[in-house]
Amino acid sequence: MAKITKKQKKMQEMLEEFQQPSNAAEAIKKLQEISKEVSKFNETVECHFRLGIDVKHADQQIRSTTVLPAGLGKEVRVCVIAKGVKATEAKEAGADEAGAEEVIAKIEKGWYEFDTLIATPDCMGMLGKLGRVLGPKGLMPNPKTGTVTLDVATAVKDAKAGKVEFRADKQGMIHCPIGKIQFSDADLLKNFATLADAILRAKPSAAKGTYVKSLYLTTTMGPGIKLDAKGLAAEIKELI
Repeated sequence: MAKITKKQKKMQEMLEEFQQPSNAAEAIKKLQEISKEVSKFNETVECHFRLGIDVKHADQQIRSTTVLPAGLGKEVRVCVIAKGVKATEAKEAGADEAGAEEVIAKIEKGWYEFDTLIATPDCMGMLGKLGRVLGPKGLMPNPKTGTVTLDVATAVKDAKAGKVEFRADKQGMIHCPIGKIQFSDADLLKNFATLADAILRAKPSAAKGTYVKSLYLTTTMGPGIKLDAKGLAAEIKELI
């Protein structure tokens, strides 16, 4: 049997009297408390949903985005593949890099100094040859996530403001960050409610039975705290 570390023991002690499942507000406060005691860096707060969907069926797959009102607490580097006026619009909106053939040539040579890649529809043909590289990295633009668009200015601003993509994996799980532990609890709560609301709204019409089976809030190195899935809709209604 593996021996637990001092940090793990401390976390266990701090959770002994904590009642679970909890609501999001109490869970966030407890995670902030624990992180302050055992962590030496600004951890990322994550939300994990287990959904009652079968992703083997195309009509039960979930992939969408939402903009977190308090952002993610990190600088997002945005690259835009566009020509002429659209490239100029992207730059004016705050894109770190914008262009067409010259930017694609840089990427081909191994340049990946960006977190989000946005493209106009007319440039997607040029990006096709990079699909095998960009796809596995999660960087390939996609209309479903709003990264293939003519409105590049809005797409850039959303990405910079804290736009996150959520997608159900093969097990019907969604894992998504909602900010940093050193955010105020109010900001983390707003971000959680926004993400949870977007996931509830994304429920496939073909999904039967219980949609949200379980959900947890956790931090990079911290424990997972179980939330009350049955009371989620009512909780979100109060927060938004």
